[in-house]
Amino acid sequence: MVTRDEAEKLFKKYNKSESLYHHALAVEAVMREYAKKTGEDPEYWGIVGFLHDIDWEMFPEEHCRKAPELLKEIDMPDDMIHAICSHGWGLVSDVEPEREMEKILYTIDELTGLVNATALMRPERIEGMGVKSVKKKWKTKGFAAGVNRELIEKGSELSGIAIDDLIQTTIDAMSGIKDQIGLNKPE
Repeated sequence: MVTRDEAEKLFKKYNKSESLYHHALAVEAVMREYAKKTGEDPEYWGIVGFLHDIDWEMFPEEHCRKAPELLKEIDMPDDMIHAICSHGWGLVSDVEPEREMEKILYTIDELTGLVNATALMRPERIEGMGVKSVKKKWKTKGFAAGVNRELIEKGSELSGIAIDDLIQTTIDAMSGIKDQIGLNKPE
């Protein structure tokens, strides 16, 4: 299997943006949390989450289509590549999320963006943030307008996980790495 170090090197080869790196770390953390909850391999799920946007910065017009070529540089297995490509299903990819891990990745990719944006609006950032805060911002369509709420709802249906549970798990996982992703409470 691909190691986390190999994943990090590949990510940094094709992505220089700090915000994209923070997003990759956030998605990785949430995927690891869900792997633990479902009795799956957190390392496997985490690497898929971390590399899901491998082609985003340098090849945005080919997002999820350029990824397989880049991922082959580290001999990533086809099942991991399928999972990564499936997160863009219906938007930039025809690869449908089939496995539980893929359905969760599909859903939380967007959700981490909404949780992040909500946290940045709070003086204490993610510290003490609850589902209610995120749901309040969810209703304001102009807030984090780039976050596709319909996709999160569709992912919730696909995965069979209630939106409140998705939000809480995302908050919990991102809270665990708040210092790494810039969501720690300012001094």
